[in-house]
Amino acid sequence: MDLHLSGRVAVVTGASRGIGLAVTRALAEEGASVVAGSRTLTPELLGVADSFSGRLRTVTVDLSDQSGADRLVSAAVQTFGGVDIVVNNVGGVRPRMGGFLSITDEDWNWGLDVNLMTAVRTTRAALPHLERRGGGNIVNVSTVMSFLADPDVYDYTAGKAALSNFTKALSKEVGPKGIRVNTVSPGPVETDMWTREDGIAPTVVRAVGVDQDAFLKEMASRMVTGRFTKPEEVADLVLFLASDRAGNVHGSDFFIDGGMITTM
Repeated sequence: MDLHLSGRVAVVTGASRGIGLAVTRALAEEGASVVAGSRTLTPELLGVADSFSGRLRTVTVDLSDQSGADRLVSAAVQTFGGVDIVVNNVGGVRPRMGGFLSITDEDWNWGLDVNLMTAVRTTRAALPHLERRGGGNIVNVSTVMSFLADPDVYDYTAGKAALSNFTKALSKEVGPKGIRVNTVSPGPVETDMWTREDGIAPTVVRAVGVDQDAFLKEMASRMVTGRFTKPEEVADLVLFLASDRAGNVHGSDFFIDGGMITTM
């Protein structure tokens, strides 16, 4: 299926690894020009950039203030002439195993900033350029945890729930201008967010003393399919929503969770 993304210009945040890297690669493979923003340039991202030289620009950027978002979007306009697609993928989770009273204002500010405000800032920077194009697409990467509240990740679930709500509200404003806005909400995905030293699994293992492999296996069993989602599978959904094939899909939230959410 031709997604008709050739010649489109996309901005992807959090592009250095995991879902963001998979989205960046998939967009480039479909013929889009991509500006990939990340705080660090990983070997994996640089490898993708080398494979699509001339159509993929990497930008080292911190989205914790508006100037970073402005610089990222400006790079797309200056390099490729505009913006058609924005994929707000930046997010982060720090398990809070000490309970609610252990979570400081600083913790809350971090969780809300990285999971909500990075997308708000990037959207603010990109929206005027999408309007100049006469339309475009914004896809925000949320999580099923915005529905499945968990006291181990208070600030993460709150930030992502706010992101999903922001997406719906924005869709009502900009839809008449030809700009579609949708959310993708994955369940657990095979990324290093789960396995790196400060990731979910090691943090839980240290706190409760369980075996890491057993913990990950138990998490996988919560999906009807019995496995984590692959980043490439999330990327496929993002690209479909960003394409004209989903031309009247707007203001919607799509789960990709292996059946983890069992309610209607």
